[in-house]
Amino acid sequence: MSLIWAHLLAAIVAAFVGIANLALVKGNRRHKIFGWIWIVTMLVVTLSSFGIRDLNDGKLSWLHGLTVWTLISMVIAIFAIRAGKVRLHAISMVGTMAGLLIAGAFAFAPGRFISNILGY
Repeated sequence: MSLIWAHLLAAIVAAFVGIANLALVKGNRRHKIFGWIWIVTMLVVTLSSFGIRDLNDGKLSWLHGLTVWTLISMVIAIFAIRAGKVRLHAISMVGTMAGLLIAGAFAFAPGRFISNILGY
């Protein structure tokens, strides 16, 4: 159960940091710091998700495919910005952020951990 809590906490932090970073000025020191905080928290989110297998009787589910795609997108984003490909970096980061929010929405589905906590 503590793995799910770590996953949830990291996802919440990543969502807030990611939204802030998308809304604030790009390219400055704060943007880079927020970006690395986001990458680290997203690594916790993605890597911890491999240990969460409640949806599929202990096996990986289709959501883990999204996890793999998220990891690939984050790597692409890092390499893109280091190569000066700002547009590719932005597309990768916005897409990864959208994936986080979509996966987060699925976390509220009936029968999932969050819905059980909230009592619906």
